Amino acid sequence: MKLYVYVLQAKDLPSKETFVKLHVGKHKNSKTRVLRDTSNPIWNEEFFFRIDEGDDDVVVVSLVYHENDHHFGLIGKVKIPLSSVAAEENQTLLPTWFAVEKLSDGKILLSLSLQGKYESISGEKVVNDKQDISLEGVKDVEGSGKDLVSSKEGKRRKHHDGKHLMKNFVNQIDKLFHKKEEISKRLHDESSVGQSVTSNHEDASENNSSLSANCTGFEEGLDMMQSSDSEKEEMPENLLGGVLLDQRYLVSPCDLNKFLFTPSSQFKKELAELQGLSDVQEGPWTMIQEDTPRLTRVVTYMRAATKMVKAVKATETQVYRKANGKQFAVFVSVSTPDVPYGSTFKVELLYKILPGTEPNAVGESSRLIISWGIQFHQSTIMKSMIEGGARQGLKEGFEQFADLLAKTYKTLDSAAVLDKEQVIATVQSEPKTDFKSAFLYFWSSSVICAVLLSVYVVVHIMHCDPSKIQGFEFYGLDLPDSFGELFSSGILVLLLERVYMMTVHFIQARMHRDRDHGVKANGKGWILTIALIKGTNLASVESTELFDPYVVFTCNGKVRTSSVKLQAQDPQWNEVIEFDAMEEPPSVLDVEVFDFDGPFDQGASLGHAEINFLKHTADELADLCVPLVGNHAQASQSKLQLRIFLENKNGVETMKDYLSKVEKEVGKKLNIRSPQKNSAFQKLFNLPHEVFLLKEYTCYLKRKLPVQGKLFLSARIVAFYSNVFGHKTKFYFLWEDIDDIQALPPTFASLGSPLLLIILKKSRGLDAKHGAKSQDDEGRLWFYFQSFVSFDATSRTIMALWKTRTLSIDHRAQIAEDEQDVSDPFLMPEEVAVVSDTDALKMSKVYTCDLPCKVEFVVKMFGGGELERKIMEKSGCLNYASTTWESKNPGGYERRLSYKYNHNVSAFGGGVTCAQQKSLAPDNEGWILNEIVALHDVPFGDHFRVHLRYEVKKGVDCKTSKCEVYLKIRWLKTIKFEQRISKSIMEKFRNRLKVIFDLFQKESVANSSLTLL
Repeated sequence: MKLYVYVLQAKDLPSKETFVKLHVGKHKNSKTRVLRDTSNPIWNEEFFFRIDEGDDDVVVVSLVYHENDHHFGLIGKVKIPLSSVAAEENQTLLPTWFAVEKLSDGKILLSLSLQGKYESISGEKVVNDKQDISLEGVKDVEGSGKDLVSSKEGKRRKHHDGKHLMKNFVNQIDKLFHKKEEISKRLHDESSVGQSVTSNHEDASENNSSLSANCTGFEEGLDMMQSSDSEKEEMPENLLGGVLLDQRYLVSPCDLNKFLFTPSSQFKKELAELQGLSDVQEGPWTMIQEDTPRLTRVVTYMRAATKMVKAVKATETQVYRKANGKQFAVFVSVSTPDVPYGSTFKVELLYKILPGTEPNAVGESSRLIISWGIQFHQSTIMKSMIEGGARQGLKEGFEQFADLLAKTYKTLDSAAVLDKEQVIATVQSEPKTDFKSAFLYFWSSSVICAVLLSVYVVVHIMHCDPSKIQGFEFYGLDLPDSFGELFSSGILVLLLERVYMMTVHFIQARMHRDRDHGVKANGKGWILTIALIKGTNLASVESTELFDPYVVFTCNGKVRTSSVKLQAQDPQWNEVIEFDAMEEPPSVLDVEVFDFDGPFDQGASLGHAEINFLKHTADELADLCVPLVGNHAQASQSKLQLRIFLENKNGVETMKDYLSKVEKEVGKKLNIRSPQKNSAFQKLFNLPHEVFLLKEYTCYLKRKLPVQGKLFLSARIVAFYSNVFGHKTKFYFLWEDIDDIQALPPTFASLGSPLLLIILKKSRGLDAKHGAKSQDDEGRLWFYFQSFVSFDATSRTIMALWKTRTLSIDHRAQIAEDEQDVSDPFLMPEEVAVVSDTDALKMSKVYTCDLPCKVEFVVKMFGGGELERKIMEKSGCLNYASTTWESKNPGGYERRLSYKYNHNVSAFGGGVTCAQQKSLAPDNEGWILNEIVALHDVPFGDHFRVHLRYEVKKGVDCKTSKCEVYLKIRWLKTIKFEQRISKSIMEKFRNRLKVIFDLFQKESVANSSLTLL
């Protein structure tokens, strides 16, 4: 049997910080939350107890005052026998005022309900002594709970207000017990016969703010809230869990609010169908009176079953926190007690609907912000897992919410809401003349004293006769005749020097005026426009002196400078600065404020900041208040107000130009991914829409344990994502954050796979620290990646993107020159010619065979046609590709090959790149082909190169030919296993040559048969 106890409210309590404790039989105590600063607390909390049959228990309700964290005291108690509850109609005691023991005035409003058949200890069934309900409103019991049964036969009276009050409480019980049909029917029947109501209207009206007021409709309730809305009541802050949706829509806030929360909303029905919700029941919107009127309702539904959780019931309590006609805030508390650990937490949502902040030509707009949080009632070791599951479920659910809402109302992006030209047009330069600036600058005590003293001295000289020559004076040299004259002269000289320096400083500052303000950007590409509005609380290095601030902006290696504002702690710039078009999309804007100290000195820094474009939306950049970092800046809370706009003037062509530049570094074709992949990539890492994906590689992130995932490369960032059994690892860092990239040879710990080491700069990429394997003494993070399908191709691509992004033009040229000095035959195909006839004598013959075809047909096996491709693929080569033969010198031709071994040929797989050169034999009796083979993604593959020499000559007669193959291994690095590796390579290549030429003979025989047919 189940017992439900509803603690609604209390009144006239002697303490203003109270809570209620409940005790039923042997059950553990339960208690409400502590309410402060009120002697009429309103709890509205529900408690559940499981009662064994045959127990004759008493519900003990204790009122406790709470002075501080460790001091509690009992105010009084109320005892209610379960038998008295069981005697009520449907075993439900409607809300009743109970007098509290030991208190003369204090009362508490309670309601109880039993579900199941109740029997007393004696085994006799409790008989309900009432055939009709005589209590429809609030009962006021002056005695203890034991006298409840005897107090049922009170005086009845008819009163219109009492009937209205009774209806309100019946509606409240309807919401609590979900027995709307029974109560409404009972209410209607009794109203029709004019039955009197037993209530204590006087007591109830003493604190009518605690009662629910009947609200006849949704719009009527909004009107009541709007009429009572106080401007002092601020919009609630976003919940701590984060923002699930922040989007602007082309609809007024009032219409959007009605669309989302009106009763029987079609949008809610479609959303429930989309999300698989069933048995959706929406309670009526009712008005409750707390400090201010608030509109509330309860919604219940069944969530569809998943692989992990069965279908469960969810209950939403929706409460309007603010509704003034222009701004709306709805707080939603979601409880799912049937899920694992569901009784320990509640999920909270906050819907905020705000008017559009900027004027929009296309119509009235609104901004919808939905944030979430989770409230734990009990501590549990599963807290982090519950939070992660809730976050993932809410994210997926509100993605569907946003998609469905966008089908009805048009979404507005930054360009539609914040028009760049309109915003920039409002930024006008200060209409201040040079004369006015000079007057404000020179209006100081030093200048005034210097002028007055100079005038005083001049007037004094005009009224005095020339003094006679005395002491060490001579004609033309007049020295001070006393220490007073010397002191006065010194002061005048110092003041005049001060005025002179100020004049020079003013002239230099005027020459520095409007340095880059108003200069339009040149070219096509990424245009960065900055509106520098003002500075606030700028801090001087010397607190006793005024300063002359100016701002330096740096982006992608380019610098722009603002004008100098003389002696201004809160300068107003109102300047527009544009950067020339950039091929590469910028990631970071560096901002630093300096104190002007002449045209050749940078001056002291007043603070700096870094603006990461990836961490700010376009709306945020359009009106950004940037806090400055620095000892003095942080202490003074210095800030800059900026408006930043980033746009691509050349469209797709800019991306193509950037890709073509990267392709020259990589040496292979790069393509932008499909819009679907780009969109998924942007959503995964919460990136702006201009970030596009270039490459993605499957690999392992090496930490204490390897984590399998994907490495994503874009023009701005390097990102990694992994999801192993629900444990997600996600991070990214900028190309500009990278200090060094190294390719490490295979080790035993890496299971024979080469490693890619990425080292970040000091104190950079701290958001990705959880993905780093270690941090060195300098504070640099080290990231290890391994097990790429093609390590060499991946490392070359990453290195090329890094160079293109971060290195200067001179540095790139120096690296290219250094790479040309490396004697790598793959990079320098010209070195194939080094394998001369003399070198052939030092090579070992590994294979020879007689072929039943002419020399010209044998050479076709190296011609790049269908015959070559068919033979190489059958011999175990995957992704076989070759360039065309190109003439490099008289009688000589060159080409390149690339392919991968399948696992039947090599257990490691691995890639192969070759450089080949062919020429006629000296006696013109055949061809000689030299080949240099580089193996990739195999242990120690970068330590050696394999040289092959094919000699194809005529046989005994003109219809046959003979082929001999020689091999030599050139070691680039010395290792211990040279002999063992050399032996293995010799054996492997001998077997492969045999397979290849056997396949060639079969193909030649087949071709001969086709020719005869």
